[in-house]
Amino acid sequence: MAYTISTGFAIYFVLWWIVLFVTLPFGVRSQHEDGGGSPGTDPGAPVATQMGRKLIWTTLLSGVIYAAGFAAYRSGFVTIERLSKLMGMPF
Repeated sequence: MAYTISTGFAIYFVLWWIVLFVTLPFGVRSQHEDGGGSPGTDPGAPVATQMGRKLIWTTLLSGVIYAAGFAAYRSGFVTIERLSKLMGMPF
């Protein structure tokens, strides 16, 4: 079996970081957009990043994507042989 628990954690870890970088720009307001800001700071600096919310959304979205990929793998729709052919590498 090519899918061990450690492989699953590694795939989820990489997927989680990719989804985090996708969700980071959502909902961020700069000091310039907010109309305020401290003197001597960059006007493009964020006012409130809401990282807690983004971490929760990242975990939920990556869990859904991971579950869909795992279900496709377990059903036989996505196999290592099919992926290697798709990438042009003989298996």
